[in-house]
Amino acid sequence: MDSFSSYFQSQSAYGNSWNYDSLKNLRQISPTVQSHLKQVYLTLCCALFASGVGAYLHILWNIGGLLTTLGSVGCIAWLMSTPSFEEQKRVGLLMAAALLEGASIGPLIQLAVEIDPSILIGAFVGCAIAFGCFSMAAMLSRRREYLYLGALLSSGLSVLLWLHFASSLFGGSMALFKFELYFGLLVFVGYIVFDTQDIIERAHLGDMDYVKHALTLFTDFVGVFVRILIIMLKNSAEREKKKMIGCENFLIGDVFPGGLEGFGHQCNLGFGGWHEWLHDQLWWAEWTQLGDCR
Repeated sequence: MDSFSSYFQSQSAYGNSWNYDSLKNLRQISPTVQSHLKQVYLTLCCALFASGVGAYLHILWNIGGLLTTLGSVGCIAWLMSTPSFEEQKRVGLLMAAALLEGASIGPLIQLAVEIDPSILIGAFVGCAIAFGCFSMAAMLSRRREYLYLGALLSSGLSVLLWLHFASSLFGGSMALFKFELYFGLLVFVGYIVFDTQDIIERAHLGDMDYVKHALTLFTDFVGVFVRILIIMLKNSAEREKKKMIGCENFLIGDVFPGGLEGFGHQCNLGFGGWHEWLHDQLWWAEWTQLGDCR
């Protein structure tokens, strides 16, 4: 009992000592590691910009698809096998991988733009806020406090891949799709916390490979962004569907005027073809996360 009481007293003392100054206290992170983190996040911002360029190129020339996804995974594998002293080459490979990943999710982004551009903006802002909050939580917590999440998150990612594989073979359902969507969002949010602390710990041990670390955070960011965007699109479609309850079958282009018939997705009361198409958009994030050698 004494051990339990001492534990709760220590936790209480720690909580009472918290103030605004403790929020700015990064003494557990050495100046060298802080400089490394600045380089990592600057490279991450450049990769996100390259990804946005890739999505824009898809909207212009319709280049996104399976080939860009495979090309992105190939660039990641090439980057991981390139020696760390070839810095410029590795940065170029990272930007190429980001651009191809942006093109891979281009169809999803184009759909959001044609439905309602505010959905795309809201998804990006929400993802950026979540990413920043969870990253800061990982930085300000005790060192190595969340590293135990690695095994749980890897298991969760494996579950997502096997569920997707099974639904591709035997057919899926709306309930399974929603489970994959929300459970996948939880997994990738957990990866933000885990990877941030893992990067800090590796930097303290001398691993200053900012390109690899930026790649890790990039896959986390886009994995969360894709799921938030799909959730917002699905909710928007459900609201529009309720306005047309009398229709047994309808086209997305009929519900959302503005050229969506080009996608050619027929949506019945169970979201048949459309939800399967959104389901396929989750593939790339899971595979790139699996391909990112941790």
